[in-house]
Amino acid sequence: MSKKMRGLTRREFLKRIGYAVGAVSVTGAVPRLVQTAEAAAKDHILIGRPLPMTGPVSAFTESSPWLDNQAIDAVNKDGGIYIKELGKKLPLKVKIVDTQSNPTKAAELASRLIVRDKVDIMYVSATPATVSPVAGVCERMKVPCVSTMMPNEMFLPGGPFSWCFNASVNVRDFLASFIQAWDHVETNKVVGLCAQNDPDGIAWAQGAVGALGAKGYTLVDMGRFPPGTSDYTTQINGWKKGNVEILFANMSPPDFAAMWRQCHRAGFIPKVCTAGRAGLFPSAMEAIGGNLGLGVTSEVLFHPTFPFKSSLTGETTKQFCDSYEAVSGKQWTQPIGGFHSGYEIVADALKRAQTLEREAVREALAATDLDTLQGPTKFLKENVAVTPSACLQWVKGDRYTFKAVLVANGNYKNLPVEQKTVSILELQGKK
Repeated sequence: MSKKMRGLTRREFLKRIGYAVGAVSVTGAVPRLVQTAEAAAKDHILIGRPLPMTGPVSAFTESSPWLDNQAIDAVNKDGGIYIKELGKKLPLKVKIVDTQSNPTKAAELASRLIVRDKVDIMYVSATPATVSPVAGVCERMKVPCVSTMMPNEMFLPGGPFSWCFNASVNVRDFLASFIQAWDHVETNKVVGLCAQNDPDGIAWAQGAVGALGAKGYTLVDMGRFPPGTSDYTTQINGWKKGNVEILFANMSPPDFAAMWRQCHRAGFIPKVCTAGRAGLFPSAMEAIGGNLGLGVTSEVLFHPTFPFKSSLTGETTKQFCDSYEAVSGKQWTQPIGGFHSGYEIVADALKRAQTLEREAVREALAATDLDTLQGPTKFLKENVAVTPSACLQWVKGDRYTFKAVLVANGNYKNLPVEQKTVSILELQGKK
């Protein structure tokens, strides 16, 4: 005990302790007072938006920020969202940050958006490399988070989730449409698996192992390989030896382009090639060169023929695609649907919550039951909403190099099939 403390009477000592306790109590009350004052002074609602604007999966963000502006403008045209506790409407604002397709960078940016920018809600999209780390940060810091363009099988391993909600497709549904599309082509039903050693590739590989055998397909799996692999000789030789006629891949666009070029140079051209992730984008098909993208099939999360409308604007899928092409001069791209739908979910939850209090927003998100541009969206107990999906094939285009046509609808019979799958050998004139 210090000399000062030794000189205190018992009464003086208790008096000082009382002041100290009182100080702690007042200090503990300050954050709530500050929060109330900050809330009253707010003039907008801020959405944090981590996106892979650059890096291996940047093809997902081709429609940003055009799409983001479309959605934000639609919400703000009447002044924004009414917040009952403040007695006024607040416009939405969004802060887009570039994760560079890097998980570590994504986590760092998510933390900065929460701590420094004080976002009210997080909205993240596009592959596990961006969604998973951001969702992890939001879950730890108890910030409401919506994610799209991320298959549910890749989202769930990061759970259980209380604060994060994923609205996207199931790999199971993809496989149903892929098998349906493969059955259009006469093959020996031998499938070569080509999946990267990342969460995306692993989930697809596991789904393939579980589904293909039951449908009479034989799987030739040469194992996982790291992203950025430059030489696929071992894999190609293995597929040749296994007499593979269907190639099932899940890779980033640049890696698929490298692998697919090597397949052609080595004389290995399967009758069917389904390229998950890479096959989503017309730009990725064009980047392969020549007509090598012709006949490739892939998953469909959004398409101009889908029978859905935006809950924000009332526009159809085709109207959105036409608008994007008119403004950008580029071909429509699938993330338009998923990206816009996330904003629909965020706006709908905030309108129903009528507050920015995080727990109330979280509860509103959990109660989401909304028809969006990517289809009906209702969160299940695991905080995932399963949206419709199908299978496309890239055929020769008229206005653009390639055109995506629906060839199978799998588990969603309300999605319009435009034609049956055609052999790659036939489309490329090699048959």
